[in-house]
Amino acid sequence: MSDGRSVASTATGAGSEPERGDREETVTRGTDRAGPHRSAVGTGSRFSAVDRGLHALFARHADAARHARDRDRYRATAIRTGFDVLLARMYGLSWAIGVVVAVPVVLLGRGLSPALLARLDAALAAGLPTDGVGLARLPPEWIVLAAAVLAGAVAKRGVVRGGGVYLRWIATARRTDIERTLPGAVRYLHALSSGSDTARGMIRKTAANEAYGETAVAFRAALNSARLTGSLDQALGRVARDTPSNDLLAPFLLKFREHANQGEDALGNYLAMEGRMLGHREDRARKRAEGFLELLSELFIVLLVLPTLLVIVLTVIGVIAPGLSEPVHTPVGSVSTRAAIVYGSAAFILVVGLASATMVDRLRPPDQRTRYELPTGVAALCRSVTVNPRSAAAVVAGPAVVACVGLANAGVDPVNAVTLGYALFAVPTGIVSVRRARLDDAKDREIKDFVHAVSGHVSLGRPFPEAVALVARDVDLGALDADVADLAFNLSLTTGNERAARNVLDRSTNVDVETDGNAATGTERVAGAEAGTERIAGAEAERKTVRTAALNRFVENVGTPLAEQTVGLITGALDAGSDTQTVFETLQTEIGRLYHQKRALRSAMLVYVAVGWTAALLVIGIVVAVNLHVIDGFAQLSAVSGASAVRFDPGTIRPERERYRFYVVLQATMLASGWFAGVASRGWYEALLHSGILVGVCYVVFAGVGLL
Repeated sequence: MSDGRSVASTATGAGSEPERGDREETVTRGTDRAGPHRSAVGTGSRFSAVDRGLHALFARHADAARHARDRDRYRATAIRTGFDVLLARMYGLSWAIGVVVAVPVVLLGRGLSPALLARLDAALAAGLPTDGVGLARLPPEWIVLAAAVLAGAVAKRGVVRGGGVYLRWIATARRTDIERTLPGAVRYLHALSSGSDTARGMIRKTAANEAYGETAVAFRAALNSARLTGSLDQALGRVARDTPSNDLLAPFLLKFREHANQGEDALGNYLAMEGRMLGHREDRARKRAEGFLELLSELFIVLLVLPTLLVIVLTVIGVIAPGLSEPVHTPVGSVSTRAAIVYGSAAFILVVGLASATMVDRLRPPDQRTRYELPTGVAALCRSVTVNPRSAAAVVAGPAVVACVGLANAGVDPVNAVTLGYALFAVPTGIVSVRRARLDDAKDREIKDFVHAVSGHVSLGRPFPEAVALVARDVDLGALDADVADLAFNLSLTTGNERAARNVLDRSTNVDVETDGNAATGTERVAGAEAGTERIAGAEAERKTVRTAALNRFVENVGTPLAEQTVGLITGALDAGSDTQTVFETLQTEIGRLYHQKRALRSAMLVYVAVGWTAALLVIGIVVAVNLHVIDGFAQLSAVSGASAVRFDPGTIRPERERYRFYVVLQATMLASGWFAGVASRGWYEALLHSGILVGVCYVVFAGVGLL
């Protein structure tokens, strides 16, 4: 639906579009990543004239031994361009960058004077055990030319090396994605194995499901290679050879090929065992991520508190070291050393908070992330504003900006105007995100009960649509009631045409049809039976289509990652002819495992929410205590320094200025802590809520104790 349904990186209905995983494609030598790395670049190819020119100039480097590692990395990527064309582009770019770097060196070197060369030669002589290198005796043009050539060569070499690093990054990203998606793909294959699909059909359905990311890409590559070679076994071996996941996907593909040749039972047993092993591997990886997150939280606290302590120390030292208050001239104006350090500390805190929150978000499993679509149209946007954080952000952003500008025009301090405007934007958006998250949590709880109830009816021999209808009528599913009722209605549309077709078949085979007062002939009855059979086949195909559409609509209406990960199993498995009871047993196990993982992750992350809030409140307490007791004490000491033996500059400590600087650092700390705590809780939208509340708390505390 368009009114703010959340979407994840998963997709359902794989079985309804088998052509997506097995679509006809023109596969050339340049796009067959498992084959040779040469591409056919001729006058009739799809490559441009620039590519043909670069290929003619630099393609010879593709066979060089120094690019052997790059060739291996290229095979592990999903780049469709041939390796020789890609390498020719990199060399062409490297020459262009080399010229771009060398020309400015020549232009700047035209003003090189002999006096400057003499000073440079003297500096080298002072640092070397010789009398210099004789730069002053060389013509300046030669030195400029040598410097330009050296700079251009370094830049050119750096671009070529950067291309190899780029290939390595892509291969690493693919390996990470395969490790994330392969367990789900194996469980999906296990659900398909109870049906009538062949090994090729199972791979095709899995490849068509975008939920499995780079694993699906590898399966599609195997299908394309099998279409070219005519052998699925050979294609699987080729993909296993070229995949970046040598320790996970490669052995799986080889064992899948081996067990597929042994029969359906052997393949099903292997997939069940492999699914369990990959599940244990996921658990171990999750525990490692939790350990890293614990270390990250400790580092976050240290980096968050240290800048505040640094500002306190600088304030105290500033009394006895007035040099810190002397202005430093910069291109944008003059600023004191102490002020530069204070505002630099605030910027550092923001960077630490943003980086820490980003790392926490990266450590969260991708199937536990939720993103939201912005509805199209003003009416849909307004309808979804209470359930879609993205819609709420779009609606609230305008008034928040207007409020910020209004506060600034009313004479409010710029920092307060910006932070209060941020709070006016962040808090309503965060409240909507929490409300939506709680609704999604309720739906996830109920969908587990829904699958359990449907599985019970299916185990009694009832058809899937009838089981859903009974559950919708008899079971109270709370937040899921409307969605289940809609699913039951849509599934009921799949039974009408099939029932009508069977009635035609029954009448044509069991009843003598009267035609013009005479009994129907045997030929007429056979024709009627064939027509009934055709209608049954058509009704069966339509039933699968409608069932797939109904399940996809159900997943879209529920709008949670858990629903998308689990209900998609039903679609592909039932379309493959799998036993319904077996499918729902697998689904029960899968949804129970995923729901347990979600609850465990939520419980583990709440600790880091508390860490963020504790750090923020601790810093507030420290800063308020310093401002109330230390700053005023030093101000009084500076005021009476004339009557004492130790003299201080009265302008070194100005309470209003010091409080303002502390306030800036403190608000930066509130933002960083709120981002860390919110992302640890549920994501970036909740980070807005936590940071907005902490910003408001900081303002209220400072204003309440009279520091503003």
